[in-house]
This record gives sequence, C-alpha cells and structure tokens, in this order.
Amino acid sequence: MRSYTKEELGKILKERKQGQVLELRESSFEDMDLSGWDLGNIDFGWSNFKNVRLDGAIFRNADLSNTYFPGCSLRRVDFTGADLAGTTMRFCDLSYSCICGANLFSGVFEGAVLTGLEADENTRFYRMPCPESGAFVAYKKCFDFRIVQLLVPADARRCSATNRACRCDKAKVLSIKSVDETQSFPEARSYVDENFVYRVGEVSRVEDFNPDRWVESTTGIHFWMTREEAVNY
Repeated sequence: MRSYTKEELGKILKERKQGQVLELRESSFEDMDLSGWDLGNIDFGWSNFKNVRLDGAIFRNADLSNTYFPGCSLRRVDFTGADLAGTTMRFCDLSYSCICGANLFSGVFEGAVLTGLEADENTRFYRMPCPESGAFVAYKKCFDFRIVQLLVPADARRCSATNRACRCDKAKVLSIKSVDETQSFPEARSYVDENFVYRVGEVSRVEDFNPDRWVESTTGIHFWMTREEAVNY
C-alpha cells in the first residue's frame, strides 16, 4: 500500500486529464484535510483514509469498495453513483451526505451518524430486503444442513444491514427439511447458539433482540428471504 501526502494527491489531480479515471487502488491517506476536494471518478479500492477530514468532498462515481475510513468526518459528502461495497465507515459522521445511486453492498455503518442522509430508488442495499411491515415467510439454515421455514408475524421486529441477510425477534417454525427436501425433522439447532432450538409448530423468540439495523452480527433470529439463499449460506 502506497502512502500519499496531501501535496502529492493535489499534484495528481492537477495533472489529471479531462475525463480521465484515476487509478489509486490500495493507497493510504492519513491526517489531512481534504474538505471540498473533488475526488470523483477515482478508483480508491482497498484504500485507507485515516483521520482525514472530507466534509463536502465529492466522490461521484468513485470506486471506494473495501476502503476503510477510521476517524473520518464525512459530512455533506457527495457519494452519488459511488461503489461503497465492503466499505467500512464505522462511527463516521455522514450527516447530510448523498448516497443516491450508490452501491452499499456489505458496507459497514455501525455507529455512524446518518442524520439527513439522502438516498433514492437507485441506492442499492440501503433499503431492507425484507418487508418493513406485515407478515411474511423466510428461511434459515441450521446444524446438519437443516433448512427452517419461518413465518415472521406482522408484529415481529425486523431489520437488516447492507446485504440480503435479515434479523427478527420472533418467528413461527412452519417446517424443517433437508436441503434436498426429501426429509423432514421435528427440530433444528442454531449455528450460533446450539442451545437455541427451532421446533416445528412453535414460536421462537429472542428476548434481547438488538433493533439497530447497522449492527449485523448481533442478537436476533437471522434469516434469508428465499430458500435458495438459506441453502447457499
């Protein structure tokens, strides 16, 4: 990973030809103020911005996949059309930033300030893949490759982060079958907690359900919206 100073980055941008997409993958930027800088159409994949102030910066159509932003201020940043897949913005201030048309797949926003964050119908993986209200059927995989079919009731709390995996606080077990659906079972044990057992006909509950959607690996009944996704997990 190559480290750049503010002056070096400024020189690269100054010498940039109109319409040129810059390649700055696996780069490191540390302890600098880049507020208001136009950093659009740059490939920053797998880079590291540490303690960098980026308020009002422009990252339009930039590749920020798998990039790390520890200790960064990202207020009013324009991420329109940016690739934020796998990006880590844990505890960053993203107040009033724009993620319209951006790809957030598996991005990490735990503890981030998202006040006034602007998204649109083209923002991928920002809205939850599960219904925000009403009852629906879901699936999960348990020990011994047993696939559990769940009915998530209308009054269940539910959430998801930035991928297809979801969580809820309670669900009724409709069926438990083998991956090839040739066998049925009365119960199945959770991968995470072997003492948590799903039984056909019973309602499973998680009393300490964490409602924070941005905390992915936490308490709740984890599930997928399709059987195929559960099988492939």
